[in-house]
Amino acid sequence: MAIIQQIKDGQFVDTSASQTSLSDSSKDTPAGGALDKDAFLKLLVAQMQYQDPLEPTDNTEYISQLATFSSLEEMQNLNQSMTEGSAYNLVGKYVFVKVTSKTTGETFYDHGMVEYVMRENGKVYISVNDSLYDINDLDTVSDPDYYTATTLAKSFTDMVAALPPESKLTIMDEEKLKKAREVYDSLTDYQKGFVKEEVVKRLEALEAKMKEMKDNIEQDSSKEEEDESKKA
Repeated sequence: MAIIQQIKDGQFVDTSASQTSLSDSSKDTPAGGALDKDAFLKLLVAQMQYQDPLEPTDNTEYISQLATFSSLEEMQNLNQSMTEGSAYNLVGKYVFVKVTSKTTGETFYDHGMVEYVMRENGKVYISVNDSLYDINDLDTVSDPDYYTATTLAKSFTDMVAALPPESKLTIMDEEKLKKAREVYDSLTDYQKGFVKEEVVKRLEALEAKMKEMKDNIEQDSSKEEEDESKKA
């Protein structure tokens, strides 16, 4: 029986069903040439369907290929389980997540405590600051001391930022200044290291201004008492 093949540009063009099937199957191969379990099964079925009936593939070879497939599936499932387990262990921990802007392409970092873990469409996501991030975007996991230090430093910074400027400072703000000083003095040296120098200097400047105002009030009070005694 004659075999007819199409010739194009001096080369044989394979139009057989098996070639077409395998070509179609190769389209489903993930990027990078790695076979997932679905692509593996498609190739195996195509091989069985289009094998030479005069020289069929030995059954032991199919068994070997099926064993390979089973191992592949088990490894994927194990990897998925390990990924999910690692993600659940992150709940309550302070992490840094690498984020790439979809508009500018720039990379920046979001950080905060992991609130919960969610699995969707076979992917694992962690929630940080009410935003969901792919577990693969996780960059750094910090220790509890770091999280506590940064949280306390931020609270103190916000407290100082809420104080009025020197030009609008009044005696009524004395208690606020004392409270801010108590918070700062309660920090450890490690925790104080997360407070910016300009924040501490602003507090000190306000304290100095408050002392000056109180001294002036005391001087004025003493002068009034002296004047009253002279009149008497």
